Amino acid sequence: MFTDTHCHLNRLDLTKYDGQLSGAIAAMKEANVTRAMAIMCDFAEYDDIADIIKTYADETLNLGMSVGIHPCEDMAILQSATVERLIETANADYVWAIGETGLDYYWSTENKKEQQASLARHIHASQSLKKPLVIHMRDAKEDTIDILKAEGAEHGIIHCFTEDWDTAKKALDLGFYISFSGIVSFKSAQQIKDAAKNMPRDRLLIETDSPYLAPVPKRGKPNEPAYVPYVASCIAEMYGCSSKDVGALTAKNFENLLAQYH
Repeated sequence: MFTDTHCHLNRLDLTKYDGQLSGAIAAMKEANVTRAMAIMCDFAEYDDIADIIKTYADETLNLGMSVGIHPCEDMAILQSATVERLIETANADYVWAIGETGLDYYWSTENKKEQQASLARHIHASQSLKKPLVIHMRDAKEDTIDILKAEGAEHGIIHCFTEDWDTAKKALDLGFYISFSGIVSFKSAQQIKDAAKNMPRDRLLIETDSPYLAPVPKRGKPNEPAYVPYVASCIAEMYGCSSKDVGALTAKNFENLLAQYH
């Protein structure tokens, strides 16, 4: 069984499924994806994602979601993520995590201070609800680690990891799990591969980040949660085991993450 810890189910390209999300859900089940967390980036997405969870979660596919504001959203949306609103919105049992939040200085640098303030508020909501954080970190590794440390964050995922092993170690030292996407399959991704090789096995997670960043075997095609076994196969090749072994390992790790405060 495979767990996709980060996918945007409300943003998938459904052309090959005649526009029907049910087709992508069936493909997940066919690929033995038995659990997935749908990621929210803006409060405007909440209802659509929650409806997907309520419609498609069943005994063969465990679905949950996150609640948070992506750091690349505009200033007003970032500011709308008060601690109180995050807590109120994320209170349902099917909300598994807070995020995706974090810092992104690649796409946006003019609002660094507001990104940082938003991240801090997400951390406080996570601490109040005892739900893990989903952290986006791009071209902002020092500030991200510094804020996580300063605010006492110790429970969550560094998603779609693209940094070096030294940065991974700092996140691991704070208690975070590290999630690898299809980028780990790219030929140019040596530092990410090195980090994956060095990972403590009990802190490893995998994801698709679909519809973005398809793994090499599916490059040129819209990414989807059904492709998470390809990410597992890239990790398995490094570890000298099967993709099913990686699937089982990462599924157990995700269970442990969710149960950390319970």
